[in-house]
Amino acid sequence: MLDGAPARARLVEVRGLKMYFPITAGVFRTKVGDVKAVDNVSFDIYEGETLGLVGESGCGKSTCGRAILRLYDPTAGSIKLEGREIAETSQSDLRRLRPQMQMVFQDPQASLNPRMTVAAIIGEPLDEHTKLSKREKLDRIYELMDQVGLNRNFANRYPHEFSGGQRQRIGIARALALNPKFIVCDEPIAALDVSIQAQVVNLLEELQDRLGLTYLFISHDLSMVRHIADRVAVMYLGQIIELAPRDALYATPLHPYTQALLSAVPEPDPEMETQRRRIILTGDVPSPANPPKGCNFCTRCPKVFDRCKIEEPAFREVAPGRFTACHLYDDTTKTAGRTAATEAIPEHPTRSVT
Repeated sequence: MLDGAPARARLVEVRGLKMYFPITAGVFRTKVGDVKAVDNVSFDIYEGETLGLVGESGCGKSTCGRAILRLYDPTAGSIKLEGREIAETSQSDLRRLRPQMQMVFQDPQASLNPRMTVAAIIGEPLDEHTKLSKREKLDRIYELMDQVGLNRNFANRYPHEFSGGQRQRIGIARALALNPKFIVCDEPIAALDVSIQAQVVNLLEELQDRLGLTYLFISHDLSMVRHIADRVAVMYLGQIIELAPRDALYATPLHPYTQALLSAVPEPDPEMETQRRRIILTGDVPSPANPPKGCNFCTRCPKVFDRCKIEEPAFREVAPGRFTACHLYDDTTKTAGRTAATEAIPEHPTRSVT
């Protein structure tokens, strides 16, 4: 078990997921290598929770989310939804599972058909997967618009007539149309103004509480992930390098990359901000087409030692519910990591954004 076993059933189980894109060259487009966008990723997502997936741009977050939903065919690995293997499921069988798993895309402008009205966009999943009458379909479209805070009078308008936040609400309504259990939110607030981001996140939380939804929330906004997620997975160069309950990870990050990532988050308190010590990483992120030998982070890690450059660290549990891939927490140094990791983790606070 990969996640500290909260008292909930596992909805999504990912084991050894790999997503490689071939590199070709020459007149005959001969394969000369692979871009290892996602490389041996494993985690669970429990019913009713939000798992935050964070990391810098290009680390493979969105590719991971799309592979889990089988928008990409994974190179290797296992993906289970409610115990059913979907990594190698045929497209015809996968079609029957689509109502259970949906996606909210990053750019609401690009993900909505500009030639379709709001009613047609939200109703398209109903056309494809249900046999509702025209009246029942319209009632369901109005119900979904009410749920996401859109005026019913806007049903016959087109996407370009809406603001960014309203367009994202249309995308959320479309994702909810078939009553899914699992939704991948692929940076749903990245293209929105800060004031609108809070409204969309509050909407996602309200819908989760009301409908019992389960989210994989992909983002590079660490402050927003801290607000919405129950657990957080940190990704670097195609691999998950730390996974922990949210409060524990933000209070005592274990992996050197996570420590550097969180040190970049500004503090709203001016006094704490002046005392905060930034961890500046040197060098560039290696290419996923040619990752370094050993640990992927060894070329930039401030705590690197010889073993890191030779042996790839295993993704292991170093304390109850806390996982990391770092040689600093092997058998000889695990005690220190366990001491730091087992501090009391407060309950999830009441969530609101102002």
